[in-house]
This record gives sequence, C-alpha cells and structure tokens, in this order.
Amino acid sequence: MGKLALSERILMEIDKPARYIGNEVNIVKKDLNNIDVRIAMCFPDVYEIGMSYLGIQILYDMFNKREDTYCERVYSPWPDLDAIMRREQIKLFSLETQTPIDQFDLLAITIQYEMCYTNILQVIDLAGIPIYAKDRKKGDTLIIGGGPCSVNPEPMADFYDMFYIGEGETSYDELLDLYKKYKSSDMSRKEFLISASNIPGIYVPSLYDISYNEDNTIKAIKPINDRVPEKVKRQVVTDFSKVTYPTKPVVPYVKVTQDRVCLEIMRGCIRGCRFCQAGMIYRPTRQKDVEMLKKYAREMLDNTGYEEISLSSLSSSDYEKLDDLLNYLISLKDTDHVNVSLPSLRIDAFSLDVMSKVQDIKKSSLTFASEAGTQRLRDVINKGITQEDLINGSRQAFIGGWDKVKLYFMLGLPTETDEDLYGIASLSERLSEEYFEVVPKEKRNGRVMINASASYFVPKPFTPFQWAPMISPTEFTRRAYYVKDSFAQQKNKKSLKFSYHDADITILEGVLARGDRRLCKVIYDVYKKGAIFDAWTEYFKFNRYSEAFEENGIDPDFYTLRERNDEEIFPWDHIDVGVTKQFLLREWNEAKKGIVTPNCREKCSGCGCTSYKGGVCYEN
Repeated sequence: MGKLALSERILMEIDKPARYIGNEVNIVKKDLNNIDVRIAMCFPDVYEIGMSYLGIQILYDMFNKREDTYCERVYSPWPDLDAIMRREQIKLFSLETQTPIDQFDLLAITIQYEMCYTNILQVIDLAGIPIYAKDRKKGDTLIIGGGPCSVNPEPMADFYDMFYIGEGETSYDELLDLYKKYKSSDMSRKEFLISASNIPGIYVPSLYDISYNEDNTIKAIKPINDRVPEKVKRQVVTDFSKVTYPTKPVVPYVKVTQDRVCLEIMRGCIRGCRFCQAGMIYRPTRQKDVEMLKKYAREMLDNTGYEEISLSSLSSSDYEKLDDLLNYLISLKDTDHVNVSLPSLRIDAFSLDVMSKVQDIKKSSLTFASEAGTQRLRDVINKGITQEDLINGSRQAFIGGWDKVKLYFMLGLPTETDEDLYGIASLSERLSEEYFEVVPKEKRNGRVMINASASYFVPKPFTPFQWAPMISPTEFTRRAYYVKDSFAQQKNKKSLKFSYHDADITILEGVLARGDRRLCKVIYDVYKKGAIFDAWTEYFKFNRYSEAFEENGIDPDFYTLRERNDEEIFPWDHIDVGVTKQFLLREWNEAKKGIVTPNCREKCSGCGCTSYKGGVCYEN
C-alpha cells in the first residue's frame, strides 16, 4: 500500500483512525496493472458496523477470485472525519489502496436498513460522483445497490444506476463481463444499461416509467420500451453448498460489532412469520453441507485467530444437522478454547440437550422472540409457538443454569388489543414464576431477570402485512405506557424489566420501507439539511424530515397510516421475489381470521418459490 489518503495530522484529530488506514489482516492486495474492473464495495455506516456484515465479506471474496477484478472496501466516514473531508476537499477513498472512489468502475452500496439512506448520499457526494444518476455520463463511476432494502428500491431509485436484486453469487460475472465490453467500446451508457437490464436480477430504475392516480396511489409501472423486462426476478443460489465462502475474512484492528468467526449454515426460513420480510424474500430454505461447514470452521479459526464462532441463519435450530455441527465445534473447546454463539434459536426447538452442550462454554442471557403477548395474536402473525413452548423452553434454560431471559415483542401488530398488550406483562411474570418453581433456593445465582423490550411494528414489502397500516406515534406511546403500567402490577415486578424503542425513527422507517420515487427528493433535501447517521439516535433529527416532507408536499401518513386495498399497485410490484402477491394476499386474509399456516417442512403452502427449483421445496 502506498501513501495514506489522510495525513498524520488528520489521523491524530479523529476518533479511531484505524477505521481509515486499511492494511488489516487478510486484506486482498493485487497488481493494478493486471486489473480490468475495479469495484468499491460500500457499507454505508461506520466501519465497525460494516465490517460485521457477512454479505460484503462474501462478495469481497467472490469478486477478488476473478483475476481481472479488484474489489476494495469503503465505509461512511464518521461525522468528525466527514467535516474535515468537506472542509479540506478530500475525496472519499478505498481502504486497500487509498484510491479516490471516483476512480473506480463500480461503487456497490448495500442497503441493509432504511435509516442509512442519507449515508448513501454522503458516500456518493464525498466521492465526487454526481448524486443523481441522470447527471452521470460514460466514464463516471457506476453505482449499483443490493441488500434487503433493494426489494423496494424506489425511494432511492434516482441515485442508483442499477440494483442487483437477490443473492450476488449468481449473476455478477455476467454483469462484469458486459461492463468490460462497455468500457472498451463505443457502447453508450444507455445501451449498456438496457443490456444490463436483461441480465437476471438487474433492475435499472431509469428504464421504467411510473404513473399515478389522482389519489396518489400508483397507476402503472412500465418499462420504457420492449427491450426492457416488465419484471425483475430475484436471484437465488439453489445449490448452497457449491457457492464461494470467505474462509480468510478480513480481521480489523479495532473491535467491531461481530468480533468473531461467522459461519453461515443456512439461508431462508421455513416458518412463514407474517411480519418477517427476511423469512419471505430469502425463500426457499437452503442448507449447507455439514462436513463443508466443519472444514470452513477449522480454516476460519486458523486464518483469523478468533476464539468465538457464531452460526448465521434466520433460524439456526431448523438446520437439520445442528447436533452434528455443534458436537464438532464444541470439540474445539479444549484445543482452541473456542466459544460457540447460537443466535436465532427458536424456543420450541431449544432443547435441554442443545443447551447442555453450550452452557459450559458461554453463559449469557437467552433471547426469545415471542413477538406477541397472547396466543391469539401469535396465531395472527403465524409465529408458530405456544405459551407452553415458551414456558417449557424457559424451564429448560433455568434448569441448564441460565437466569437471564430477553423477550422481544412488537407493538402495533394487526388486530392487537389491550388484552394482547397485558399479555406481554403476564407472560413475563409467568416465566419469572417458572424460575422460582424449578430452581432450588440453594442453586439460585441472585435474582432471575426477565427483560422484555418492544419495537414499533413496521409493515414491510413482500410480507402478508404489506397491506396493513401502522399505528400512529401517539397510539404507540399509549400502548407502551399501558404495557409498562401492566409490568408494575405483577407480583415479581422486581425481576421484570420493560423497555421500548423510539417512535420517530420507526415512523420514518415505515415511510421509507413502503415509499415510492417521490421520496427521492425528500431524502436528497434531508441530506442537504445536514442529515447523516440517522440510524444513530445522537445524530437523528426528526425536524429535518418534517420540513422536507412539507416542502415537497408529501404527507407521511399516506405511507404509514393507510390500509391498502387488495387491488392497489405497490411501488415494488415490478420486482419478483419468488413469493407471489396472490400468496401474500391469501396470508393477509388468513391472518385477519387468526388461521395458522404450517411451516414449509410440514406442508407446502404454494408460495411460488418452487419456481427456483431448489431448497426445501425439493428436499423430498
């Protein structure tokens, strides 16, 4: 690596300068003279968050396995450096070679959550690239998006040249080969984009026209000509055991959020929770071969020096070879002193056997995503667990030596009543009682602690609840206080704790999640008012958004408080994620009746994902 992009003086002025100097363990270094395509891979948040994201590690490894391609990393500069870069006119740069981003061929910016939208504009702006795609010409860096929020790309459509819809391991080679032809020929930018739109999974927003009805709903979404596909099909890896995986992930110098080996065991989820976007858009469920996972685990521990390994999936306990894998990982305890982290376990599958295997390695609080306080509401959301499951799981946990349980709930779910709200407190109380019933006094390590937290329900695209309204911030606050008061009425209230999330940020998340292209100007104006790091409470200012909505004649209630009718065209209806709109509508109607849909292994519900010809749909 040559000279650093930041002077020693600047590095001494800013917080955690190691965020910006690169040269970490396992970074990829290449001879630029042999490279045809340079990609800057960006996570639009601070380094510690972005370095913890598995998706970028996978793509970084995949791109760099191409001899003609060099992929480097870039993250959002923290506000202290952001101010210095603007003042001293320093362009945003990559970590590996400290090269200005506007010298790259492609800038790939993942969109993991809605509140990073202003950071995306920060990255483009600091790079010196025109913020609006329409202002870019041939030779300018092309900007491509991906990640879960790209299934509704419309609120950011004006800023991206392309979106990659789906899993990156399938179509990127074809796109990069096309880009090489474009770069070395007289092919126009528009011709390139039209050709790119015909690659599976590539969505080019500038090639689609949106028209509106008088009531502000969408009238039609149409491609500009017959050379552009009407729908863009989400790309999915069908043979999950044959895809690339980063066995030498980059190891940072500073402590990051996920400071451990991350082993992805499975994609997708069989459960079908009606509020869960990930459970819908990552279908079908696909599992990785257990022997391959053991090999990866060994290599990654050797290549990183980490002493903890975490299993990554939406529902780890649904991985059919979990016991086999855990036995192997726990065998590493004596030789490598390895801790095993087991997130995403369902309480109904959290057996005493599994807990006994990990309890000697690491004791921490257990997290149960119960989501709703009553069985009626759990049936509405298709959670698939009963109060008996929750009690039995907690009992096993307490017997296994745990005395701290975290419970996650949502407020504002469709059909929710005050009885459901009180159920959050009574369920928490019931679990605390279970502790005192099953753990003898002489074996208690202090007081049991049941920590319940509630988030504000946001109906997301491509879920059965995409037709549902959100509740107002005032009503959310009322419900949160009702639950808090209910906790104070419980007998074991000293063992119970309740907290809830901020309403303003969640309302905006709801607007941005289900928004359309008319929000692009709002986001731009908010950014010009100084907004970055909106996901961070200390930097978020709601009034910036309120002003921008008013200045642009946008009523946020239109996106949040309104229940959609069955025929409404959604801003994302030209994106095909495999799950059909007919299936989602059927699930919405079943939800209102409280009818439970079985999981994918119990019975196929005809969601549409058999079109991918793989995964759980074809297991038998």
